[in-house]
Amino acid sequence: MNFLKKYQEEFDKLDKMEKDFIDDDLIWSILNKHKSPTKEEVRAVLKKAETCTRLSPDEMAILIQNKDKDCIEEMYSLAHKLKEEVYGDRIVFFAPLYISDECANNCKYCGFRSSNHSIKRKTLTMEEISEEVKIMIEEGQKRTILVYGESPNTQVDFMVKTVEQVYKTKTEHGEIRRANINCAPLRVDELKKLKEVGIGTYQVFQETYHHETYKDVHPQGTIKGHYRWRLYSMDRAQEAGVDDNGLGVLFGLYDWRFEVLALLFHTIHLEQKFNGVGPHTISFPRITPALDTPYSSNPKYAVSDEDFKKLIAILRLSIPYTGLICTAREPDKVRKEVLPLGVSQIDAGTRIGVGAYAQSLKANTIPDKEQFTIEDGRSLDDVVKEICEMNAIPSFCTACYRAGRTGEQFMKVAKSKFVYNYCIPNAIFTLKEYALDYASNSSLPIINETINNHLNSLANKPSYPKVLEIVKRIENGERDVRL
Repeated sequence: MNFLKKYQEEFDKLDKMEKDFIDDDLIWSILNKHKSPTKEEVRAVLKKAETCTRLSPDEMAILIQNKDKDCIEEMYSLAHKLKEEVYGDRIVFFAPLYISDECANNCKYCGFRSSNHSIKRKTLTMEEISEEVKIMIEEGQKRTILVYGESPNTQVDFMVKTVEQVYKTKTEHGEIRRANINCAPLRVDELKKLKEVGIGTYQVFQETYHHETYKDVHPQGTIKGHYRWRLYSMDRAQEAGVDDNGLGVLFGLYDWRFEVLALLFHTIHLEQKFNGVGPHTISFPRITPALDTPYSSNPKYAVSDEDFKKLIAILRLSIPYTGLICTAREPDKVRKEVLPLGVSQIDAGTRIGVGAYAQSLKANTIPDKEQFTIEDGRSLDDVVKEICEMNAIPSFCTACYRAGRTGEQFMKVAKSKFVYNYCIPNAIFTLKEYALDYASNSSLPIINETINNHLNSLANKPSYPKVLEIVKRIENGERDVRL
């Protein structure tokens, strides 16, 4: 069957819809209506945000259009407070694993686009996947996100095999405990196969929600050229039982104000249709240059550092119970500045070329033929150390997903601010493992100090005796103990 025609029946159904849930004119009318909000209007929205309740589009628009410096600082302060209440001071770590850069799409901004002949295409074999995973494990990684181009050679049965290969690859220091997926939109029957093999989060970025911009940067005649097929990918995931979903926008393709509000509309759509289950995570990468990809070097809607900080805080205030991911596309200086504004997940020790972990190990450098530019190329250990120095706790926890706390169950516990029941103890356990198995002489003192400080913070909690018991078990050689 022709690769493009494979989904034609689904395309036809979507094309018959009168409209989808993203109304460009409505979004701009809401933004224009609140073009110059008063301090009183902004503070009224912040008052509601204090209750850890999802904001309405009008309320989010007031925050987006707020230009008052005092009120912006108040937004930042409250965003930090809400993140601490829902997720605590922990920062969850992961690293991407690129499986293939073969791609049938031709997106203007992407180094992997089919017309870019500067990229030497490669898809990892199962043996090469194991080699990459072993390197990741020996650096301390416990969770990954597998990334695929959209190609006839990387369809769902291949993805299933790669997930199985990741999970069965082990070293003396353990294994990858959670494999998320970043891949093309799939049918319900295909998503059920990924569910059966035990994937974590299913992540699909809309890239841009603006219809005309989407059409411009994603050529017709490719699968990715179909806006609604991508837009409704999470609906199909929920229908397939894949209830842990990640949304994202590639900031720089269109006006950031529109995109942030569109992310809220997508969240509302999912929550209304699927019993309150919105996105588990939202990602907000900015465009960075890619090899022989002029579009990515000078994006028309480039987002400034100040606006970047603002949009992260607004997402935290507007969708307070959702994980926010800041990737290594951002320079280390920027990441350090935005972490307190609501970020809950980051990648570190990241290599994004296909086979890049093995290549960088041999050549002691990051390959240059990648999908985009990595700005924070520090080692995992260096970033773990910095997070501890910021008085936060690095976490490699995978407990919720493996205990079935996903979808509706996760939303219930997240909205009830469950952090001290699960998140902080599990962060302590995984950081203790890291300290014993991976930490350098440079990072170990501050890691141990961080563990002790967080143990002390639980001293008056009912879980404290159990937490101390598990820490002792880890010190005695046990691994992968969780609440």
